[in-house]
Amino acid sequence: MAAIPSVLITGASTGIGAAYAERFARRGHDLVLVARDTTRMEALSAHLRRETGVAIDIIQADLTQPAELAATEARLRDDTRIGILVNNAGTAIGGSFIEQSTDDVARLVALNTTALLRLASAIAPRLAEAGEGAIINIGSVVALVPEFGMTVYGATKAFVLFLSQGLSLELEPKGVYVQAVLPATTRTEIWERAGADVNTLSNVMEVGDLVDAALVGFDRREPVTIPPLPDSGQWDALQAARQAMIPNYGNGHPAERYRTPA
Repeated sequence: MAAIPSVLITGASTGIGAAYAERFARRGHDLVLVARDTTRMEALSAHLRRETGVAIDIIQADLTQPAELAATEARLRDDTRIGILVNNAGTAIGGSFIEQSTDDVARLVALNTTALLRLASAIAPRLAEAGEGAIINIGSVVALVPEFGMTVYGATKAFVLFLSQGLSLELEPKGVYVQAVLPATTRTEIWERAGADVNTLSNVMEVGDLVDAALVGFDRREPVTIPPLPDSGQWDALQAARQAMIPNYGNGHPAERYRTPA
């Protein structure tokens, strides 16, 4: 792997992905940008080449389409210059679960979970063999808050969080860093796709602030980075409470509280 590895970023034409592209380019990393919108990626690439001098490749791909996803997987498997994957591509849909069409929900799951999983699976063995590299998975605080009512979207982001935590446990001993980034409300186009006007929302984080904070967590090698959370002790307490329950899952009999009929 190169001393300064290339970074492949999905959903790179705008929003969080474009901000990651700009930040990593300014750090001297060559880039591979993946998105559906070639025009936007070309404009971003031209700007970053002028500003930073890094090399930038573009892959036009709809990651819900098997053939286009497979081409991106192949690039991750075969291009040994790529040492960092930013799994950012994702979407949301509006409405409640009973209002959402099954086909829309299936497309949401395909992009937010299946594509992310397959791309991580494509690069992880190579990084583990090299003993270095990183995978950044963009999740959401919605993964922790079913009360927000974004049932399927939140479920996909819970998958991203769990996958990231599991991969971190597996890959960290092999020298590979895995980070889950959990944004809250951020000024991106995902709100428009979900039928919401972001300008009517409160406490909206700007994309640049979100990515800058996430990269502080990246440099600190945090397994989970939650940029809007003021008190990291709250996350630590949640983790401690979860881990405290683990020994009790091994009981061979139902808990006493279930042995008495209601």
